[in-house]
Amino acid sequence: MERYFGEKTPKLGFGLMRLPKLEDGKTIDVEQTKQMVDMFLAAGQTYFDTAYVYDRGESEKATKLALVDRHPRDSYTICTKLNAGVANSEEEAKSQLYTSLERTGAGYFDYYLLHALQSNNIDKYEDYHLWDFANEQKAKGVLKHIGFSYHDGPELLDKLLTKHPEVDFIQLQINYRDWENKSIASRANYEVARKYGVSLTVMEPVKGGQLANPPKEVQDVFKAIHPDMSCASWAIRYVASLDGIITVLSGMSNVEQMADNLSYMEHFKSLDDEEKQAIRKAQEILGSVNSIPCTACHYCTDGCPMGIPIPDIFAARNKQLIWGQIEESRRDYALVIEDSGKAGDCIGCGQCENACPQHIKIISKLAECSEVFAE
Repeated sequence: MERYFGEKTPKLGFGLMRLPKLEDGKTIDVEQTKQMVDMFLAAGQTYFDTAYVYDRGESEKATKLALVDRHPRDSYTICTKLNAGVANSEEEAKSQLYTSLERTGAGYFDYYLLHALQSNNIDKYEDYHLWDFANEQKAKGVLKHIGFSYHDGPELLDKLLTKHPEVDFIQLQINYRDWENKSIASRANYEVARKYGVSLTVMEPVKGGQLANPPKEVQDVFKAIHPDMSCASWAIRYVASLDGIITVLSGMSNVEQMADNLSYMEHFKSLDDEEKQAIRKAQEILGSVNSIPCTACHYCTDGCPMGIPIPDIFAARNKQLIWGQIEESRRDYALVIEDSGKAGDCIGCGQCENACPQHIKIISKLAECSEVFAE
């Protein structure tokens, strides 16, 4: 018998937000995605996670082509999400479910989330009666398990779980770097969820790739114990070792990343005491690094009136802050603004900050980048 909902679920989830792209950098490489899907299922993993808004709907379409059309429906589970923030009416918001069903061809969704809840959008989910809608669709069998993904603090989470005890699970951002981060509140939110006995799926365990290539001091700590294990493996296993975890989502972008993840998650083992101590050392080191905590989700870019490639600019800046790569970062910055807006083009409208799940002060960070890169 399971101690909590989802205890027996394989602990690696395939996040479909960062699928491989063709040479144009925009079109999903469906053939490589098919190969990754086959590898994932062959290793006994089952959980796929997409969303109505991922890649402007192309992620859900790729899910159909790479997964649904090619494998028995009972051999995997799919989670997708409804995002009220991109809807202009209740009808439009609810129609996302039917669009997702059409795009994926899944017939039903094993898991369904109200997407990216936080204080600046929570009223929209209430006003559009989306909690009732999710419950109604669950009663019809269209949705098997319902919940919400979350990007705010423990106080609001406590209120939501009190008001909506019907949720089966929630999705939180948890990683070892953000465990004590006050703006992300990984630990605090995790503890609230477990207080209510709610199981979790986890997003951003590698923090948008940052923990796959942390500062050299962190890498040295890990390699002293396991010389051949990737830094990403430490991040994912850290989260998967927590109690109450259904699965840990990894947004894999190529076959190599899939192979690496499966190498240590096909036969997952929780962290031992020595490994936990190594994580604590890594947390101490990272606590002194003043990087920009961008995960490259690109939620900030769709509505930017100046067309500024914010995540790419921040990635260039982080090369300086994390690894001291001054000249490489300048080259990266010159490339990303070649056909786009510069950091200094920001007009301070604030739409990006409202959309950012990491709660980054984007306007001031862009001003800093503009000064550092001497536009």
